[in-house]
Amino acid sequence: MSSGKTQQYPAKAYKDEDFINAPEGRPVRILSEYLEPKARFAEYNVQDTILFFGSARIRSREEAEAELDALRKAGDDETPALNKLKLSEYYESTRELAARLTQWSKSLRDKSGRRFVICTGGGPGIMEAANRGASEAHGDNIGLGISLPFEQGNNPWVTHALSFEFHYFFTRKFWFLYLAKALVLMPGGFGTMDELFETLTLLQTGKIKKRVPVVLFGTEYWDRVMNLETMVEFGTIDAKDLDLIYRTDSVDDAFAYITRELAEHALPHPGGRL
Repeated sequence: MSSGKTQQYPAKAYKDEDFINAPEGRPVRILSEYLEPKARFAEYNVQDTILFFGSARIRSREEAEAELDALRKAGDDETPALNKLKLSEYYESTRELAARLTQWSKSLRDKSGRRFVICTGGGPGIMEAANRGASEAHGDNIGLGISLPFEQGNNPWVTHALSFEFHYFFTRKFWFLYLAKALVLMPGGFGTMDELFETLTLLQTGKIKKRVPVVLFGTEYWDRVMNLETMVEFGTIDAKDLDLIYRTDSVDDAFAYITRELAEHALPHPGGRL
């Protein structure tokens, strides 16, 4: 006989948003930011990447020229726009280098999968330039975005199927470096510095065992904001640690160095690793 009570169907724990979003659900959230990208990279057969880092504030030449033109017409101070126009050189260099590296990687026709895919943090500025260059070269590219109050989603040049949004910086950083076989760093702020010095620390300490060429593009900027020679002088790093970095101002030189390094050291070893 029926008791007159309604049968209960409680929610499964993994469908309980209150639990998943609570402190007790944090381990599940962290694991999700490892497993879901892992599954997607496997689905799209992404073997490895070339990382681009740099300022989110650097704009394209077209945008900088439009802003300068508007200020001139209004009779306002042109100084900020002139500075943006100068910095736009790095946007255009990033765009060109990412396109050329994409064309090169596509020419390899490696049967193991997608090789040396352009990867960024998914945001504006230099990140947009790298994704844009890869897209204009008709190549897939990756955006590993992060939830921030002042950035809204990934830029439109990221391949939709390879567009991610992370909550935790450390899981995002893992995926940056696990797949990376080369890094290009354009002028940038605290975030770029953080990514650079974490990479250098992992390489210096041997936590990253693979060879990862690190290219600093724009010597005028990097020589002024980062004097590693002083650290050697004071004995806080070894002179050999300077060999972890390659500095250049030339897209041709950066392209030649990166492709030479990848062909010799990374091409025979597809797949992610530290």
